Amino acid sequence: MQQKVCVAGVGMIPFLKPGASESYFAMGATATRLALQDAGVDYPQIQQAYVGYVYGDSTCGQRALYEVGMSGIPVVNVNNNCSTGSSALFLARQAIASGAVDCVLALGFEQMQPGALASQFTDRPSPFDPFDTLANELVGQPEIPLALRYFGGAGLAHMQEYGTRLETFAKIRAKASRHAEHNPMALFRKVVSEDDVMNSPIMWPGVMTRLMACPPTCGAAAAVLCSERHARRHGLSADVQIIAQAMTTDTDVTFGKRDMRELVGFSMARNAATQVYEAAGVGPSDFDVVELHDCFAHNELLSYESLGLCPVGGAEKFVEDGDNTYGGSIVTNPSGGLLSKGHPLGATGLAQCTELVQQLRGKAGPRQVDKAQLALQHNLGLGGACVVTAYQRIN
Repeated sequence: MQQKVCVAGVGMIPFLKPGASESYFAMGATATRLALQDAGVDYPQIQQAYVGYVYGDSTCGQRALYEVGMSGIPVVNVNNNCSTGSSALFLARQAIASGAVDCVLALGFEQMQPGALASQFTDRPSPFDPFDTLANELVGQPEIPLALRYFGGAGLAHMQEYGTRLETFAKIRAKASRHAEHNPMALFRKVVSEDDVMNSPIMWPGVMTRLMACPPTCGAAAAVLCSERHARRHGLSADVQIIAQAMTTDTDVTFGKRDMRELVGFSMARNAATQVYEAAGVGPSDFDVVELHDCFAHNELLSYESLGLCPVGGAEKFVEDGDNTYGGSIVTNPSGGLLSKGHPLGATGLAQCTELVQQLRGKAGPRQVDKAQLALQHNLGLGGACVVTAYQRIN
C-alpha cells in the first residue's frame, strides 16, 4: 500500500537574466533553505535529495547542498532536459510513496548562458540527431535554432490543419504577461498587448515572433516532500498532497506519425495526463488551475489539447473564449509561465510546484485562483520526458 505524499514546504528565488544571478550553488542553497523554512524542517531530517540541473558538471547537486549541510544522505543528480525539475520531484515522490523514506528534498537550479539553447558536447553524437533529421524533412529551416524550429514547426502544423491564426499565439503571450505582473519571482513583469507581441522581432515569418518564446533564465526552486504519517507525527503541513503523478517518454508515434506536434511530445503529454486522471479518479474539467509547459506560446496552445483541457482542434476557441485565464474554465499559468516567469531548465518543474502549492494554500496573493482545490502540473523535456502531476488541497 502506497504512502500518501504531502508537499510540506516550497521555496524559490526570483528568476533573473543570465549574468545577473548568483552562482548555481548559491541559488540552489537559498531555495533549499527557503523550502526547509517553509516546511518547518531542519536539514538533518531530510533522508534523501534529488537535484535537477541541465547545464553543469556531475555532482553539482552535492555542491549546492553542501552549502546547507553535509549529513551524508544520498544525493541523486537528475538531467532530463526541460522536465528536469519535475523528474527530480517524480523521484522524490516515488521514494516516499514506496515507503522507503519519509522526508525528501527535491531541488532544481540552472545557471544559464544568453542566447538560444545549444548542445554543449559537440565532439559526440547528439541525442537530437533523429529529431533534427525528421524536422529537416518536415519543415526545413536548419538555420533556425533547434528549440524554435521544433516548437514553431509544431505550431505551424496546427495552423495548417485547423486554420489557427498567429494572433492566437500572441494572445497567449499577452495573457502570460498579465498574470506575471503580480508575480515578484517572474523575470518579465511588464504587461504586453497582443499588438506588442505581433510587432516584436520576427523569428520565423508567419510562425513566430520573439515574444512568443521564453527567455534563457537563471534561478532555483525546491520542495520538501514527506509522507502523511511523518507530517502528522512531526506537526508538518499535510494540507497539499500529490494525489497522482506520471512520467512518460517517447513512443513510436514521435517519429512514425511524421507530425511536428508528435515530435515535441503531444502524445507523450497526453499519455501522462491520461495516467494521472485515471489514478486520481478525476478529469481535466475538475481542475481549477494548471501550470503547463509554455516554453513557446505554440506549446501552450498544443498543451491545452494534449492535456484534454479542450478538444483537439479547439484550442483557438479556448483562447478566444477566455477559458485559459481568470473567469474561464481553468486558469493556466497564473505565475506567468515560462514565457514571462522565465525558464531555468532545472528549476522550472519545481517553480511550477511552488506556484501550485501556494495556490492550493490560498496564499498566492493577487494571483490567487478562487477556491482552488485541484491543481495540475505539466513539464515537458524533449528527447524526451514528460511529467504530469495532480495536487489536491485536503482540508
